[in-house]
Amino acid sequence: MPDELTTTQRRFRAAMANLSTAVNIVTTDGVSGRAGITVSAVCSVTDTPPTLLVCVNQSSYTHDIFRTNGRMAINVLAPQHKDLALQFAGATDVPMLDRFRFEVWDHDRFRIPVVRDAAAVLIGEVGAEFTQGTHTVLFVEVEDVFVNEDAGGLAYFRREFHRIAP
Repeated sequence: MPDELTTTQRRFRAAMANLSTAVNIVTTDGVSGRAGITVSAVCSVTDTPPTLLVCVNQSSYTHDIFRTNGRMAINVLAPQHKDLALQFAGATDVPMLDRFRFEVWDHDRFRIPVVRDAAAVLIGEVGAEFTQGTHTVLFVEVEDVFVNEDAGGLAYFRREFHRIAP
């Protein structure tokens, strides 16, 4: 990517800032270790079979960990998870493994870290992947789902977090 953005790239980024999205922390654990990142690029693909897509930047050190482990949890965040989202976005100095030491995590239920009080958690295996530009699109075939009916949501709009009431 050149140092200077084109006019189209700048306008594209501005337009995407106006696309409100759910805030998720995608986690994995396995042969390549434990890792997680904050991701807004998560989308339902189909319910037959239940499949999501998750976009991961190839420059992220977690990229190859997700691909090698092949199993992940998509933690749909609730309003109280703003600080956690910032940690997993790399906006703090908290090292990766220390991010998983907080009480909010359940490490045992799915053999992968999940946020205990998330709005929803979807567990699955990477069934396919596709590379486009700087990102890899991982198609995650969902095998287990947890929904917290009492939780609200955490959205990202105009480069800020917003709480959504239940």
